[in-house]
Amino acid sequence: MVNDMRVECYAGYRADERPLRFILEGREYLVGELDGRWYSPDASYFRVRADDGNYYVLRHDEAQDTWSLEGYRAAR
Repeated sequence: MVNDMRVECYAGYRADERPLRFILEGREYLVGELDGRWYSPDASYFRVRADDGNYYVLRHDEAQDTWSLEGYRAAR
């Protein structure tokens, strides 16, 4: 799990509805596709395909309003 990331989200009918871009280890990634979304009691998870072609699982802890990287899969 990687902490200390910044995420910019689209805010529609609710705040942080879906990520648009994120900064991880000083590099900015644009979200090209939202591939999946699910919830736990304390967080929302987003599986996204970034502009580098790779897939990332981003976790939003809603109580603390923090983001972390929970998973990664390289493009084939």
